[in-house]
Amino acid sequence: MELTQATVNDLLAQLGSRDGYMYLPLDLDSQDLTDLLGDRYGAPRTLVLGGFTDPTVDESRGAALLVPFEDRAVTIRAWAYGEQWVGTGTARDAEGIERPVLVVAHREVPEPLAVAPDEDVDWVERLIRITGWTQPARRPDVDWADVESRLGTALPSDYKRMVETFGEGAFDGYLHLNQEPWTSLREDGLLIWAGTEDEYLYCWRVDGDDPDRWPVVVQSFDDEDSFDCQAAEFVCRILIELHHPFTMARYFDTHWFMNYREED
Repeated sequence: MELTQATVNDLLAQLGSRDGYMYLPLDLDSQDLTDLLGDRYGAPRTLVLGGFTDPTVDESRGAALLVPFEDRAVTIRAWAYGEQWVGTGTARDAEGIERPVLVVAHREVPEPLAVAPDEDVDWVERLIRITGWTQPARRPDVDWADVESRLGTALPSDYKRMVETFGEGAFDGYLHLNQEPWTSLREDGLLIWAGTEDEYLYCWRVDGDDPDRWPVVVQSFDDEDSFDCQAAEFVCRILIELHHPFTMARYFDTHWFMNYREED
């Protein structure tokens, strides 16, 4: 069976949007299928390896994907994608033959909480809720003192927490989080903390000694827009506010963070 992204589309369409699974032909390379899904959804979470289930697996980490196989799963890797869990690997069929599998299951996505006037919001925590993030902090030991020394400036605390929490990747597979700010617009008083495939640049206006008060600036081909908020609040708002000028809510009903690297 030749595997392409079109083949994967067909297989997922057969399974539908709720719970389902299928055993695949024995000549299919399960690693090839894992790689193709990884190209779409980023780094997977390993639920089962060598027949042993990760003891931390629960409903928030894709446990529903294991239900059809009972104790027959050999290796299962999973991705959270919007309102769906997607998994692949190998499992033993009713005759005890280890075969490649593809499985999907419904995923409950936490509802983002409304923000009350004058509410003291932890926007990084809000971002975790919006994206349904369940993984441990990806880069908890970043040497920010070294980064800030090289840049010659302190950096906003919410941005540092975003990098520590999510690591290298993109919100909704679209908004790429820089692991340290880019300096190509520094002569214009800007540091770039994120960007998109449409070549929007998300920056701070380096204005004043308190980086937590730097406004967010969006640079496009021929325009510049400024927002009086921190980076994490800006990301939350463009994910869920339909009428934000840079909204992503028009394109995605639920939200996730796509990892670019495997878990350690």
